[in-house]
Amino acid sequence: MPSAGLAPLFVVRRVGPRPKLALASRRWPPHIPIMLKVTPILLALLYAFAMYRLSVWRTTRELDTRSTELADPKLKTTTDRLARALDVPRIRVHIYEIDPVNGLAAPDGRIFITRGFYRKFQSGEVSADELASVIAHELGHVALGHSRRRMIDFSGQNALRAALAMLLSRFLPGIGIWISNMLTTLLAARLSRGDEYEADAYAAALLTKAGIGTAPQKSLFTKLEALSAGAGGAMPAWLLSHPKTPERIAAIERLEARWQARVT
Repeated sequence: MPSAGLAPLFVVRRVGPRPKLALASRRWPPHIPIMLKVTPILLALLYAFAMYRLSVWRTTRELDTRSTELADPKLKTTTDRLARALDVPRIRVHIYEIDPVNGLAAPDGRIFITRGFYRKFQSGEVSADELASVIAHELGHVALGHSRRRMIDFSGQNALRAALAMLLSRFLPGIGIWISNMLTTLLAARLSRGDEYEADAYAAALLTKAGIGTAPQKSLFTKLEALSAGAGGAMPAWLLSHPKTPERIAAIERLEARWQARVT
């Protein structure tokens, strides 16, 4: 018993049920929502850059291991005319050891014709001037920056295809990937056609300045489909996502008409 006049050390007093702790509503810092929105874009850009570097590396490695510099005296006579028109010592051309009829310009500026195309020249199906028109066309891609841009476009299209597939598949399961492939293919075709018209115009100007003229360029266009028919039915890059032959010839003839009008 506590002594009289002394207060107890502890007093137990029931004040009702124990109150529950209320959870405060969690609020994200203001930069978090922005980061969540920007992250997919950053990932797409990083993916595109990685694909670009990988594509350049793979292309360069493939061309290095499967090509040699072309040494053909008859063809060199014609390419020397192009070199003089460009005021350069020489034009290097490499043979890419594949069968399809094709010409291409590498991102590093090298010009290639395929072994299959060169065989057409050796057999007389393609003249030296016609093959020179291919080389002039590929020089146009290099001079106009198409070769490097195409590699970037290819990487960007892969990133765009992946992003579209992710987005569309959420709303259109099963066909989202198909739609994304179709859209990016159409975009690539449009870009390619524009490049081809520009490279054709460059080649026409170079061939004219070199004294070769545009006749071999136009005659080769009409031969390309037939030349490629013997390559196992493989369609050359000249005809994939490229303008139609009559349209390309018509564009060159419009250029010639403008040049003629200036002279007269």
